[in-house]
Amino acid sequence: MKKTLLATALLSSIAVAHAADEGAPDRLDPVVVTANRAATPLDEVLAPVTLITREDIERLQPVSVQDLLAGLPGVTIANAGGIGQQTSLFMRGTNSSHTLVLLDGVRVGTVGAGLPAYEQLPVEQIDHIEIVRGPRSALYGSDAIGGVIQIFTRHGQAGEAPTPTLSVTGGSHGYAAGQVGVSGGSQHGWYNASLGGQYTAGINACRIGTAAAFAGCFTDEPDHDASRTYNGSLSGGYRWDDGTELTGSWLRSKGDIEYDGDFQNLTRRSQQVAGAKLAFDVLGNWRMSLGLGQNQDRADNYLNGADKTLDFVHYGVDKARVGYLYSKRNQASWQNDFVLAKDQTLSAGVDFQQEKLKSDTDYLKDSRNNTGVFALYQGLFGPHEIQLSARHDHNTQFGNHTTGSAAYGFRFDNGMKITASYGTAFHAPTFNDEFYPYGAPVNLSPETSRTAEIGLSARPGVWNWAVNAYQTTVDDLIGFDANFLPVNVSKARIRGLEGQVGADVGGWHVRAYATLQQPKNRDSGAQEDNLLARRPERTARVDLDKDLGRFTLGGSVYAAGYSYDDAANTRRLGGYATADLRATWHLDTDWSVQGRVANVADKRYETAAFYNQLGRTYYLTFRYAPGH
Repeated sequence: MKKTLLATALLSSIAVAHAADEGAPDRLDPVVVTANRAATPLDEVLAPVTLITREDIERLQPVSVQDLLAGLPGVTIANAGGIGQQTSLFMRGTNSSHTLVLLDGVRVGTVGAGLPAYEQLPVEQIDHIEIVRGPRSALYGSDAIGGVIQIFTRHGQAGEAPTPTLSVTGGSHGYAAGQVGVSGGSQHGWYNASLGGQYTAGINACRIGTAAAFAGCFTDEPDHDASRTYNGSLSGGYRWDDGTELTGSWLRSKGDIEYDGDFQNLTRRSQQVAGAKLAFDVLGNWRMSLGLGQNQDRADNYLNGADKTLDFVHYGVDKARVGYLYSKRNQASWQNDFVLAKDQTLSAGVDFQQEKLKSDTDYLKDSRNNTGVFALYQGLFGPHEIQLSARHDHNTQFGNHTTGSAAYGFRFDNGMKITASYGTAFHAPTFNDEFYPYGAPVNLSPETSRTAEIGLSARPGVWNWAVNAYQTTVDDLIGFDANFLPVNVSKARIRGLEGQVGADVGGWHVRAYATLQQPKNRDSGAQEDNLLARRPERTARVDLDKDLGRFTLGGSVYAAGYSYDDAANTRRLGGYATADLRATWHLDTDWSVQGRVANVADKRYETAAFYNQLGRTYYLTFRYAPGH
């Protein structure tokens, strides 16, 4: 707890100390697309945004998306036993299904559970990530109660000569990973292709649990749970002289994951995301874009017997498949962006989704469609900025739902900006919520939310900082009853305060984040005022790196307060702090050698009850990345 508060104080002191650094050199303001569904300078976005660049990724040396996102403002992670194991993300204290995840503009996540396989997203394939916090259903529809995370894969540049990239990593617990790719472009076009894989012998994922408590793995399998994943991606685009642009992307990840279980203990899982977009000018002030996308997700579950060594031949011969789930989401969008006047724009369009699944579970329904119509107005009037958005969704299973948001910003003469916003959002229950595991519907209502927020931010010189306070009320929040069946909790209330600060100055790379939140059950029953499960009230993270000629040295500290693993708040997960150390030796402008020690103090902790986390681990990477 003390370490968490120390990191919070550090974030605040850095922000105040450097807010007036007017002598720092100007730098190009980043552009983000997720907050407003169109390219917008970060300085003009009214929603709180955290941006992770490719340079950040290579400097931090993460081996998973979990490594990269844990501790960012509003973000907490629960993991079921280490690398490759099931990972859940909670944004601003909302449920794990309340964060919309996009990959190159395409919605990802299983149709059954509504969750993406974070653990199988290849970090080396990522170019950058935009994390937008707060309700975004008025632009994206269902799921965006806590926020939106958009992952952009690596791509080439027009006019770039063919450029190869390579990384090879080895580490503790038999860890081995590699990625090879090539990118380039012509005068008008660009492309990227990449292949990679990751293997770890793993750790013992679960230290057993009790069926009576509906926790843990319900079986005693004190072995190492290995995982193996491999991936491939393609992307490209072409831009004509008149501004017409055609882009496309494809990514597939497939893996074999062992875990501790009684009825099944091995999963072969794959996820595939493909999308294409055509954008062109209809008139001088009217740009139209048409998008198509598809997300496929498949999981085949096996009972592997007592000997759980990964069989790298194939499954299904000496191992019994005991379950499967295949889901597909077809997506289409039509968006129109109008320039109404100087500094005034209107975006309007239609989204369509078709969801289908096949499973050994007898779902009463296995398909549904959703059509959403949306509009966003943005206006700048001197120091004043206004954004108004609204959306109407029609779901063939849950009917109609309308959401909206309003945001206002005022920029002071010194560059500081204050913002205020109010927005509504919703989440349609997934097929698993309604029908799994017994097939019969439990008649859940869609979850709805209301969020009010105020923020203060500035980007003086090379520094940037922001503080946001919010309150989110969720009605009909989906939880689980004593029989482990999903139910609508009458109400949950989440209050939070977030801060972030960053800079790249004088060879220093500074990033600091802190979150204080109260994610509470507001039902009038026995669990009133209990904390929502697996969501600590306090988290903080500091990343600090220094360039020293051919060397870069750095480290990270992450701290989280206690939480509970269950709605009744009877299983306590203790608070903890971990520290990482890292170094990079730049052999020349293209080649580098990197080393990282994670969890230096070998801290033992759990983010989900009974599921072990990695202790002290070591990684060594050889990287070829021209221009980095």
